[in-house]
Amino acid sequence: VQLQASGGGLVQAGDSLRLSCTDSGRTFRSSIWGWFRRAPGKEREFVGSIAWTQSNTDYSDSVKGRFAISRDIAKTTVWLQMNNLKPEDTAIYYCASNFSGDDFSRSSGYRYWGQGTQVTVSS
Repeated sequence: VQLQASGGGLVQAGDSLRLSCTDSGRTFRSSIWGWFRRAPGKEREFVGSIAWTQSNTDYSDSVKGRFAISRDIAKTTVWLQMNNLKPEDTAIYYCASNFSGDDFSRSSGYRYWGQGTQVTVSS
């Protein structure tokens, strides 16, 4: 499995970005995909998740209403649409797949991880 995350960049507060995560190994049979982020000096934080088959999504309170996760089965790609970005959204964003467990927000439940993409939001 190789997860490739991309789409990060430097934007201003209020702008939008769309991150993508592609599974080059085409193991999209994984049921749950997740997005996490790590801000400077902080621990990795859950952003949201999507169920591959049903497309059900879940989000952290800090991004709910601003971020949206979607997926394309044919392209084995998951997107993280980020709107109304804030400086506190600045972080390295990671995608993850092949979840097992009960709590989608726990990073330890994901087996495969992308390399991360930097998102910087200036005020």
